[in-house]
Amino acid sequence: MIEFCKCGSLMTPVKDGFRCRKCGAETRKKADKTIVGEKRVRGDIITIDDNAPDHLPVTDKECEKCGNKTAYYWLIQTRSSDEPPTQFFKCTSEKCKYVWREYK
Repeated sequence: MIEFCKCGSLMTPVKDGFRCRKCGAETRKKADKTIVGEKRVRGDIITIDDNAPDHLPVTDKECEKCGNKTAYYWLIQTRSSDEPPTQFFKCTSEKCKYVWREYK
């Protein structure tokens, strides 16, 4: 449920009702439900709230530690926006699970 104040601003849920973000006005109306977390999808970008590797894509990349031929991979922008992202790898071997990174 979304509530709006008389001033036009969005009201946020509080313990016993809603409070206006802008003017501080309150109502005693109870929220039907509160969303605590969610999975967001924006175009081609998917944000996943957990850290399970089975959600990650797999590539043919040899593990530097055990020699396994496949690894999970993901990209993170670790430096300034005009630099390429850092590519991280995680060994798919159940025994190893070594994580390393490569800069492009």
